[in-house]
Amino acid sequence: MQTVQISLNSIDKVKNFVNAISKFDYDFDLVSGRYVIDAKSIMGIFSLDLSKPIDLNIHTDGADLQAILDILKPYLI
Repeated sequence: MQTVQISLNSIDKVKNFVNAISKFDYDFDLVSGRYVIDAKSIMGIFSLDLSKPIDLNIHTDGADLQAILDILKPYLI
């Protein structure tokens, strides 16, 4: 598992983020305080405080991890 910090501070960023990670079969969790939600859920993301950075847990490692991190570059802090 890899954890990175991301910023989703606009509606377009949230929509593009969900579309990008939905291409992968791995689990992605967003952690904000004591809340953990499925990162592929647009409604779940909007239930979080998007004004602060959010931790993204990527449940994979190996070759695909680098491809995922490349896609996430616009959102990484």
